[in-house]
Amino acid sequence: MATAAFGADLTPVEHRWLQGAWPVVAFAKEAGLPVDIVVQPQPSPGAAPLALGYVAGRCKLVLSMRGNPEAQATLDRIEPELLDATLELMAAHELGHCRRYVDGAWREVPAGFKRAAVPAQLDPKLHAAYLDMTAVRLEEAYADLVGLAWTQQRHPQRYASLQRWLVAERSKDLIPGEHHDTLAWLQLAERGVGAASGSIFERAAVVWEVGLDR
Repeated sequence: MATAAFGADLTPVEHRWLQGAWPVVAFAKEAGLPVDIVVQPQPSPGAAPLALGYVAGRCKLVLSMRGNPEAQATLDRIEPELLDATLELMAAHELGHCRRYVDGAWREVPAGFKRAAVPAQLDPKLHAAYLDMTAVRLEEAYADLVGLAWTQQRHPQRYASLQRWLVAERSKDLIPGEHHDTLAWLQLAERGVGAASGSIFERAAVVWEVGLDR
């Protein structure tokens, strides 16, 4: 996997993202998670520089950085001393999505919890969109917590800074309740994610369920 990724004809921006994310990729391999790296060769303006897909039972860590100014702009917005730890957090976030896909739990709520009810006053034409939004929001919250659990485990001295960074990111242009409104869970993780023991996924799940319960 390392030879394939770093032997490819990568741009400097792609190389920097992969270099920063590589500890998470190596962890995924050691954990037996089916992760492939996909570098989009075509221009992809407006796309998320780093995202995750799931195809034929394998997680695809997708870099969409060519012709996409946001890839460099994201790097530029991060404090230099936090850059590698932040890229690891982002990659661990995507790994949280991978874990949910592999477990067959994508968009499912844990046992004992119910899906969000559609507000009675909502236009019936928007019901499907509302349910989709709430499902995505829960997945984003879990993935954010996995990213923070990784940070707590691997970069404990950076945890407070990166938790605040993530809160700031999620607060930009916020519409309460929308897909990336994970602030309720991030506040629960202000001082850490779960107990000191357990995997990053288990620790994230504990805080995730507390947020669901509230």
